[in-house]
Amino acid sequence: MSSAAALESLRTAGEVTNRIVAGIGGDQWDAPTPCSDWNVRTLLNHVVAGNLLTAAVLGGAELPSPEERARLGRVDRLGTDPLTASRQSVDDLLGAFGQPGVFERIHPSPVGQVPGAALVHLRTTELLVHGWDLARATGQPADFPEALAEQELAFTQANVGRARTGPNGPFGASRPVADDAPAIDRLAALLGRSVHSAA
Repeated sequence: MSSAAALESLRTAGEVTNRIVAGIGGDQWDAPTPCSDWNVRTLLNHVVAGNLLTAAVLGGAELPSPEERARLGRVDRLGTDPLTASRQSVDDLLGAFGQPGVFERIHPSPVGQVPGAALVHLRTTELLVHGWDLARATGQPADFPEALAEQELAFTQANVGRARTGPNGPFGASRPVADDAPAIDRLAALLGRSVHSAA
């Protein structure tokens, strides 16, 4: 995949996720999500923090230790305007991936040293799956383009074993899902979500 195509995929994932964020009701921020450790607000905060951390690393910053990442993850990044914070974090991420040489260089990440060409897939998948989480938590459709979800599903199927590092890894065990389910549901199930009641 060309860098331009990868950036467009990331942009689309961010745009759809932010449409879901825009649809979150004022009384839904404390609602539970498929990620049992997070409610809607803390899940979105996690996504925004991940976007900002990745943008910083792509710009040459050192990757914080796991303990420091955990602390930083608890810092409120949303303030009084979560949608603007989310949109800005996606813009920052796109800008960082648009820097010359980023796709070719090796970068530190929570799953190890990876080239930028792989890291962009990891962030796109993060936006897709957590966008799905937010949609499920707030009763909205996860209307990601089928081709985009299929693309990241194929990438994840080829690479998830490397990223899932045992019982303390970032993903839960894969869950059953119908073969003809939408690609976004199959991706969510691959990464540990129960999708049996998905619309």
